[in-house]
Amino acid sequence: MRYFLLAGALASVAACGGGASRGATGAISEACLEADRRAASPALCSCVQQVANQSLSGSDQARVVGFFENPQLAQDTRQSDRLGDERFWDRYRAFTDLASEICRPTDA
Repeated sequence: MRYFLLAGALASVAACGGGASRGATGAISEACLEADRRAASPALCSCVQQVANQSLSGSDQARVVGFFENPQLAQDTRQSDRLGDERFWDRYRAFTDLASEICRPTDA
């Protein structure tokens, strides 16, 4: 399953590394840019959004946006004993691992 997800995501984000256009937009892309982190760029945030579109539901994406706004929420979710939180965290980790493999910061 992970192989098919990776293959689909790779096909979707092949141009992430620095295309001229902004690419995918969405809540995660916007939160990524608004977080004003040094490595954030339109290309990188678009790539992360594309991976999210391939691997997370809309409600999972909304939850991830909350992590940009309140990093403590991510920590609380990770440490939660609730089954729903544990399942979400597994999906989130798979997403972040995949995004880390595919999306690379570009020098802006």
